[in-house]
Amino acid sequence: MTGTLFVVGTPIGNLSDMSPRAIEALETCDFIAAEDTRVTLKLLNRFEIKKPMISYHEHNRMERGEHIAQRIAAGENCCLVTDAGMPAVSDPGEDLVRLCHEMNIPVASVPGPCAFVTALAISGMSAKRFTFEGFLSVNKVSRREHLAQIKNEKRTMCFYEAPHKLPATLKDMAQAFGDRKIAIVREITKIHEEVIHTTL
Repeated sequence: MTGTLFVVGTPIGNLSDMSPRAIEALETCDFIAAEDTRVTLKLLNRFEIKKPMISYHEHNRMERGEHIAQRIAAGENCCLVTDAGMPAVSDPGEDLVRLCHEMNIPVASVPGPCAFVTALAISGMSAKRFTFEGFLSVNKVSRREHLAQIKNEKRTMCFYEAPHKLPATLKDMAQAFGDRKIAIVREITKIHEEVIHTTL
């Protein structure tokens, strides 16, 4: 009998945001596919969960995805987790979910925090209609091409960016979008959570 892939949302900062259902899923699965097993181990230790883990990330997703899917097809239940938030959203878990669907393996959701939805909710920007752009390319040419394609977008746009790349990205955005209003949301759910309202 085929097992199930459980896509489990985990806290984006504050571990108290872990849902009882997510804890139960991690406690009862056969193994956990984790983006970074060291990060997930801290989460498991906090809730006294002991389960075998397998790393599944951007650099091993092809060969590891096949291996994980075969184990689930053979009857094991797997929880897919990312370092923070909802797996498969701007995350290599998307490929594993697709593979499981292609193999007719059941995929179930255990929803939890999602950084861009949380950021949008506290940003004060319009959430009536919005787009999610995820991470822009680290390649300068590709990044600028992407921004040029969406320069006339009127809806609120949500982006992910690493702190050390933010200055260059904001500069490119200013060139593409002009002096548009923005909200920079950082450290979500943590002690230093902050929303900075400014313009590009």
